[in-house]
Amino acid sequence: MKVSERMSKWGMRIYPPLFFQRIWVVTIHKGFRGVTVNINRSIFNRNYNNSIFGGTIFSAADPFYPLLFHQIFIHKGYNVIAWSKSSEIQFLKPGLTKLQFKIRISDEDIAEAEHVLNTGGKYVKAHPIDIYNIHGEVCVTVTNEVYLRNLNFTETSQ
Repeated sequence: MKVSERMSKWGMRIYPPLFFQRIWVVTIHKGFRGVTVNINRSIFNRNYNNSIFGGTIFSAADPFYPLLFHQIFIHKGYNVIAWSKSSEIQFLKPGLTKLQFKIRISDEDIAEAEHVLNTGGKYVKAHPIDIYNIHGEVCVTVTNEVYLRNLNFTETSQ
């Protein structure tokens, strides 16, 4: 479904799995070229050690690359599906403060994905996310493998 950046931002803000974990979409950049997300520490997402629960951090990082790529290609007129195929997370420091991450999708990333979708029908690539605390220290790194499929691709459409 084609939506605007504003509608997508507000939809993600009130989406219960993110909202109740205090995951807040600050902004979705024009053309779905990026996103800024805060993970606010609260009573609802603290673990035994008083840091942000790892599942909350993982939940925050999981949906955004597929969402952005999906909207980019839907707005370009493609009929695609997108999801996280796999993810890897490394916890480097406890999340004792609010955490934030920014994702940016470059023109080169889009061109690469478009080429692969038009020549092979499926795009699969791992994209990194660094998640920072309020002191600018990397607390978590996530690698999110994105899967895109061009539903209109056929071997003869090359």
